[in-house]
Amino acid sequence: MNDVTREQYLLRQEPYYRPVADEVALYEAAYAVRMPVMLKGPTGCGKSRFVEYMAWRLGRPLISVACNEDMTAADLVGRFLLDINGTRWQDGPLATAARVGAILYLDEIVEARQDTTVVIHPLTDHRRNLPLEKKGELVAAHPDFQLVISYNPGYQSLMKDLKQSTKQRFGAIDFDYPEAEIEAEVVAHESGLDAGRAAKLVQVAQRSRNLKGHGLDEGISTRLLIYAAQLIVKGIAPRAACRMALVRPLTDDPDMRDTLDAAVETFFG
Repeated sequence: MNDVTREQYLLRQEPYYRPVADEVALYEAAYAVRMPVMLKGPTGCGKSRFVEYMAWRLGRPLISVACNEDMTAADLVGRFLLDINGTRWQDGPLATAARVGAILYLDEIVEARQDTTVVIHPLTDHRRNLPLEKKGELVAAHPDFQLVISYNPGYQSLMKDLKQSTKQRFGAIDFDYPEAEIEAEVVAHESGLDAGRAAKLVQVAQRSRNLKGHGLDEGISTRLLIYAAQLIVKGIAPRAACRMALVRPLTDDPDMRDTLDAAVETFFG
């Protein structure tokens, strides 16, 4: 692979990320020794943005994959394709990242089938290689290559969890929603909403998070707060924006909707 291929995966602008604890220093140390990293935390709390920020900060290419249950090993590794000239090999994101020295980010790794995720194993130990069995090639990982995965441990069933043989190949960094003041700062920065109303949105979210396990599978994420704030900036009334971006996506249960609507009314009535 040439430098042009590597260049196309570089981030040109700094992604906004507000550090919460020591996650930046932890990741930098892990990258220095090329430790595979697992990010664990609730939906929409900033895991993906953190990876983008660290790739930019380190000046490394980033290839991201949103995992799903239909994803096969060939989708990750690569496959032969037919075209007018016959057959040709097409690298998947795993092979591409290994060749060019990118950070490969597998988002929500547990959504992929377990027989698919085992293909990452040779790249997560001392071997740092990827067998392309169909092609008869062994790809040695570029010195800059690193594998990062993420998942939401609080939302996974026993049928959707990582095998211990996979988990113990990674160092892990825990993520959660930031403290209210920091979260309001993030919402205001990302949306352009004033600090006062951003803080009120965060208070609504905190009410919903207290209901996790008591009628809600998940509380309102920082991502949804930014959506609501963006609607308000565009002139939508706060209560209507909250209904659309915060309450309605979260639940279809009428009683739970009433509870969340009441929380919105408390702060935006």
